[in-house]
Amino acid sequence: MTINFKKTKSFILAAFLAAFNFHTASSQEVIDQVVAVVGADMILLSDIEQEVLRMKMQGYLPDGDVKCNVLEEMLIHKLLLHQAMIDSLPSNEMMVEGEMERRLNFFINQVGSEAALEKYFNKSIFQIKDDIRDMIQETQLTQQMRSKLVENVSITPSEVKDFYKTIPQDSLPQVPVQYELRQIVLYPSSSGDAKFQVRERLLEIRERILKGERFAPLAVAYSEDRASATKGGELGFRSREELVKSFADVAFSLKEGQVSQIVESEYGFHIIQMIEKRGDQVNVRHILMKPSFSSEVLMKTSQRLDSIAYKIRSDSISFINAARLFSEDTKTRVGGGIMINAQTGTSLFEKEHLPPTDFFVIKNLNVGEISEPFESRDEHANIIYKIITVTRIIPTHRANLKDDYATIQTIAKSKKEQDVFMEWVAKATKTTYIKIDPSFVKCEFRLDGWVK
Repeated sequence: MTINFKKTKSFILAAFLAAFNFHTASSQEVIDQVVAVVGADMILLSDIEQEVLRMKMQGYLPDGDVKCNVLEEMLIHKLLLHQAMIDSLPSNEMMVEGEMERRLNFFINQVGSEAALEKYFNKSIFQIKDDIRDMIQETQLTQQMRSKLVENVSITPSEVKDFYKTIPQDSLPQVPVQYELRQIVLYPSSSGDAKFQVRERLLEIRERILKGERFAPLAVAYSEDRASATKGGELGFRSREELVKSFADVAFSLKEGQVSQIVESEYGFHIIQMIEKRGDQVNVRHILMKPSFSSEVLMKTSQRLDSIAYKIRSDSISFINAARLFSEDTKTRVGGGIMINAQTGTSLFEKEHLPPTDFFVIKNLNVGEISEPFESRDEHANIIYKIITVTRIIPTHRANLKDDYATIQTIAKSKKEQDVFMEWVAKATKTTYIKIDPSFVKCEFRLDGWVK
């Protein structure tokens, strides 16, 4: 969301305070006090006020005494942090620094400059960095601790069935229309001309950089990776495993400031510039370009698919066998073109799970019908052509074990994890020093044990 600071200065200051726990000087500063202590950590009244403010801005306020609810959540948060310290959980400093810089840059971009941000919070940029860094590190540790507490939780099919029986039917989630699909995918022929042209364009840009032009503005202007282009092509600190192999091999071989030769990956063609290397992570900029295909090449690809569809419709070959023979999508070809939903791990797709182009094509198909060839994008945003057939349509319904086992399983496992976690919280309150200020001792907490 784009924010107009000139019009909403006080609102945004409150938002920043609430979201990132900054303590700034202001004309309406609240007199602070310690309202709780967990182990060696304090919870301040200003912490609670800021969280309540954030909830109001998001339009969400739970039932009951809001401040009491917020305090209990903070008590649990501090318990996790206390245990993380006892267990000496490691902090990923590279990730913390990268996230801190990302958020700081976001703030600076919103207010216009570092000086404006310093004036806004009446703090130096170093103090602001420390505030953000501490908040990110604390959140990281508590998330790690919670994950550690439930990492061994598993759930059996019988437990899923038992859980399902306990849920009132009107409490089960409403599942939207779902589609099971098969596809045959062809990539436009990457002719030598198309690859040659994109290489020539990148070579020209690389030459301009070597002659003194800055990499970042050129990335903004030319890179087809728009997510990073808006940041001058910068990817942030990444490990080797987070990058595709051909890209990582080159990125990790560069020296600071060095610009690579052209690198080809499944995303297209890149030039890469090293910004900084820290341990087993690198921060690089890149410019991505993809081959451009002529209308003639795209037409030929569509016609090839049309011929395949004709053979299927005339019963010369089944869709499944045609997918195995002709599809160029390695992930779905072996399974006869069956598409797997990356979000759920099942073969069922809701509307929101599909690319808009795909849903527009299949929404009017009946089971067994085959679409006309159409242009789409693969997971790397490369142009593809495909035909799709609908093998099953499940109408809108209440979740049930037959059609939605994975959904029920996820809910049941989450419930079991929450039960295990809350059992740990109950035990931890008995062995951890906890002190609540008298002004909050009458709160109706969900758990016993906070007030001693």
